[in-house]
Amino acid sequence: MQQLVRLVPSNAESLQAMELIRSAATVLDQPPDRADTSRALSLTIRGLRKSFGNNEVLRGIDLHIPAGQSVAIVGKSGCGKSTLLRLIAGLEKPTAGVIEFGDHEGNPSDHVRVMFQEPRLLPWARVLSNVEVGLGRNRDSDDAKSRAEEALEEVGLKEKRDQWPAVLSGGQKQRVALARALVSHPRILAFDEPLGALDALTRISMQRLLERVWHDQGFTAILVTHDVSEAVALADRVLVIEDGRIAQDINVDLLRPRQRGSADLAALEGTILRELLKETGDLAAT
Repeated sequence: MQQLVRLVPSNAESLQAMELIRSAATVLDQPPDRADTSRALSLTIRGLRKSFGNNEVLRGIDLHIPAGQSVAIVGKSGCGKSTLLRLIAGLEKPTAGVIEFGDHEGNPSDHVRVMFQEPRLLPWARVLSNVEVGLGRNRDSDDAKSRAEEALEEVGLKEKRDQWPAVLSGGQKQRVALARALVSHPRILAFDEPLGALDALTRISMQRLLERVWHDQGFTAILVTHDVSEAVALADRVLVIEDGRIAQDINVDLLRPRQRGSADLAALEGTILRELLKETGDLAAT
């Protein structure tokens, strides 16, 4: 533990020295700085609507996400949260509205990578080749293998580079999927319930990994999840979607790394759960 030695200043130079010491102590008490977020993109959505036939799933979304922020989206099944993510990633076309990346409208495929609940690995390709798929048109570049190996090392699976997907555990498959998403150094990384199928301990381990790579690589993160505790543990901000609209926009103003099970996280989780359950008559459960 860092300690500040108390000094008694005798002149102006000593007073300046004391100020420097206080400043150093303040810095030592802060969490580690994030990686450079200059490559991360901001995201602005205006008047976004999406219908499937006569079913209007999104009913006018207005949203701004600053570059480098980590945002979680929660809501009941069918509320439109995954549809919103797919629109951001360019996997669906909006019925109305505008999605802008940074200061211009762009092709989402140039900026956004998605990690899904299922790993979606190619069973006929070894682990390293599966990660190389994430490079897209740059897969044939001279440094493709080295970039894929670097991504595998980032998720702790470099020693599995020559394995087949079939021999990996569920958690290992998801880490390969994460490496595949990271290998192109995305500016926005979207997560569509990527940990939903994992057991509890593996899920906690993966949550810590997701937080670390977001911290280290400096991208903008958008996480869709049913798990409110996961949302408040990982995000700077939690959006609650109800009936195709943003019902709540909650800042998670807690220092990182966050202590799972802390009173602050539990209180915030309870607030969000009450919002989600207010129409079901299950408030007594919270």
